[in-house]
Amino acid sequence: MDTRVRTSTRTPAAKAAAARPDRKQAILLAAEKLFAQRGYHAVSIRQIADEAGVPLALVGYYYGQKHELFHAIFAHWSGTIDQRLAELAAVQALPHDRHKLQRIVEAFVGPVMQLRASAEGEYYAQLVSHGLSSQPEIADPVLKEFFDPLARAFIAALQETLRHEAPTVTRGQVAWCYQFALGSLLHHIYDRRVTRLSGGDAVANDPAAATLLVNFITHGIRGVVAPQAATPASRPSSPSSATKRPARRRQA
Repeated sequence: MDTRVRTSTRTPAAKAAAARPDRKQAILLAAEKLFAQRGYHAVSIRQIADEAGVPLALVGYYYGQKHELFHAIFAHWSGTIDQRLAELAAVQALPHDRHKLQRIVEAFVGPVMQLRASAEGEYYAQLVSHGLSSQPEIADPVLKEFFDPLARAFIAALQETLRHEAPTVTRGQVAWCYQFALGSLLHHIYDRRVTRLSGGDAVANDPAAATLLVNFITHGIRGVVAPQAATPASRPSSPSSATKRPARRRQA
């Protein structure tokens, strides 16, 4: 048996690099947190460097200018979009039934709710829900690259499914429904007033509210596009509530 002591072949510089925290990742996380909390324009590169605990020059070395760092955050989280698209594709592969619309909405809502509930996704979820609307000139390239393809995929899936209940539904109608659904989702993951407004009966960002949100969006879309499908079949009026017509006498 070989009893010789094995020595490391790594150089001192390599050993130091291995022991050092991932400063590139630290910068990304610091920027994500500060952008989510304060907004893009209220945050400086120096503040990001201080939050990450790195030299100021290192931010530019790894990411370039501030808008490039903002873009890098969404590139880092692009896997969440892939997850939503994968879940949507799985739903689309199923045969159509009345529950398909709800399954599409679940694919739209579920991954975001899971992300918001996770410790590592909290600031990103806040950034998506609030940061993309507060600085449109910075956010628009991000929206076009990462979120517009997602939106188009869900709009197409919604329109295809809704045509079974409303054959004349237009893409414009479905696009509005998507926007309303998106507004509900983003407001839910960002707003905290529900705890106060409910007198403590509801908890802000409660993952258990996902079912309520899915049902709200599903019935809202169906109520706008296919109200006849959203309303249960009406029962015949009871004799007591109906206006009775006088019986005609049969001629002898």
